[in-house]
Amino acid sequence: MNAFDLSRLRPRLPSPLEPVEDERFARRGLTLLLKREDLIHPDLPGNKWRKLALNLEAAAGRPVLTFGGAYSNHLRATAAAGRLLGFPTVGVVRGDELAGRPLNPSLARCAADGMRLEFVDRSTYRAKSDPAVLAALLERAPAGAYVVPEGGSNALAVRGCAELGRELAGAAEAVAVACGTGGTLAGLAAGLGPGRRALGFPVLKGGFLGGEVRALQEAAFGGPRGDWSLDERFHGGGYARVSPALEAFTQDFEERHELAIERLYVAKMLQGLVTLAEEGAFPPGTRIAAVVTGAPDGVQPSASSR
Repeated sequence: MNAFDLSRLRPRLPSPLEPVEDERFARRGLTLLLKREDLIHPDLPGNKWRKLALNLEAAAGRPVLTFGGAYSNHLRATAAAGRLLGFPTVGVVRGDELAGRPLNPSLARCAADGMRLEFVDRSTYRAKSDPAVLAALLERAPAGAYVVPEGGSNALAVRGCAELGRELAGAAEAVAVACGTGGTLAGLAAGLGPGRRALGFPVLKGGFLGGEVRALQEAAFGGPRGDWSLDERFHGGGYARVSPALEAFTQDFEERHELAIERLYVAKMLQGLVTLAEEGAFPPGTRIAAVVTGAPDGVQPSASSR
């Protein structure tokens, strides 16, 4: 069987859609649903599966070179795919100061899955799309390496994420997702179709993501698709930052629904949704689907018990 045939990994698709009883939504006439993308595959969960699938088909078993920070879920998913499907992987990691330190659990997992880690200084990392910089990286990579951008977000990833929107098109009027590089939101909005809207909650500050989403839709579809918007209020100070208020919110949500919640993405999206509901942003009768893109480290995802 070809290395790029992901069906051998038996993904759980479509991912489950679970209703959640939460009085913060119910008292406003709203229905909350959890789209359990974290249950697609234990090693390639959520939007990582959606974004990698078409890219790995395009790579067709060639080595894959990609990019990420020290705690990148994308690097981990790519490394796992390489191990499971038998192709070499190279991870270009932001921060050359990390090269002489013990690997953190995330990078250690990448290395254990066979990924070759290449640490670069931050200025080089920022210039990673420059043809000369990329050429130098490819010279050190295995011959014929296929490049996947940071976070996996490119035109193929966006088309893969459109399937998520199509799965939800008849089930919810509004769909929320946390955003890092914008690829999931770009595809989700396109797949939802008319009369539905996609809400993105950036986990990085800076206000740059709208332009990224528009550019990704242009690359994937030739122009804008779907009704989408961003709410920039819930990044909590920036990527990988969890404020005391967010931690308290997340613990309360976990206790209410007996479901472990990933902090850096999913918790920020849920906090945003609860706030919007309390602000009256949704008319009564709206079904809202919250996309659960991953589980906390060390927690095996399971269906919610309520």
